[in-house]
Amino acid sequence: MKAAEELSTQVGVVAACEALAVSRATWYRRRRRGAPHARREARVRRSPRALPHREREQVLDVLRSERFVDQAPAQVYATLLDEGTYLCSVRTMYRLLHAHGEVRERRNPLRHPKYQKPELLATRPNEVWSWDITKLLGPVKWTYFSLYVILDIFSRYVVGWMVAHRESATLAERLVQETCAKQGIERGQLTLHADRGSSMRSKALALLLADLGVTKTHSRPHVSNDNPYSESQFKTLKYRPEFPERFGSIEDARAFGQHFFSWYNTEHCHSSVGWMTPEAVHYGRAETLRQQRQRVLAQAYVRYPERFVRKLPTPPPLPTAAWINPPLTGGQTREEVLQ
Repeated sequence: MKAAEELSTQVGVVAACEALAVSRATWYRRRRRGAPHARREARVRRSPRALPHREREQVLDVLRSERFVDQAPAQVYATLLDEGTYLCSVRTMYRLLHAHGEVRERRNPLRHPKYQKPELLATRPNEVWSWDITKLLGPVKWTYFSLYVILDIFSRYVVGWMVAHRESATLAERLVQETCAKQGIERGQLTLHADRGSSMRSKALALLLADLGVTKTHSRPHVSNDNPYSESQFKTLKYRPEFPERFGSIEDARAFGQHFFSWYNTEHCHSSVGWMTPEAVHYGRAETLRQQRQRVLAQAYVRYPERFVRKLPTPPPLPTAAWINPPLTGGQTREEVLQ
């Protein structure tokens, strides 16, 4: 580079670069690196539209005032315009706040408490129940009936249900007490899970559950996934082809419930319990039925081996656990935990 510098003073830059087989761009770049003092420092030009220092401080004082400290710049801008005052544009307000590190949530929002996610595990029937209330449309507009349903999450068996004219903590208390007695629930055996409706969180029901030795849990506010079994069961109910648009009376609703829940418990083969009926799983007959299915499949395999390419077919496995919000660790998915 030094030789090119000396030669350029004698024959010029172009001839020197050609003689030394050096690109002129390379020569100029290396020259700039070797002579920092020769660089032209960029000059920061101040826009003639920029606010003077005094006005910038005035704008910041207004934005930081008690009146506007919890309002967005656009709100401040609009309010001041209505009062006949113009300080600067909304974008300038944001630039001034950003320069002082004050671009953040300026409002004073309500801080909701952090609710713990319920994580419930059932490995046998009558260990975790889920219950909820849904509305059934009545004979005319603005009339409806309340359907209470208690579901065992392990077997998907509906252990108790009731149709009433209204939603009531007293009725819920009676249903829970009668269902626990019917299922022979002992102290410390059961966890009862529900959402955060008024009937679910009533003091009377809480006292009853304490007397029965039943643990109660609730969903987080506005999180429907915390009560998935009851929600799924209600969908099965309302998507049945015989489910009416409206019920003519509460007797009609109760008659429909008698037919539906009998079908659901004793005839409906549920995919999540190995295509068994909830009743078979709940009362311990599922393993016998699975062995019977295995014998039928074995006979079919002997008669029609060409229909089964890989191996002897087997019935779906029976459930071993049912979770509400299974804990996820190490990048696991919910389906992997449930398996």
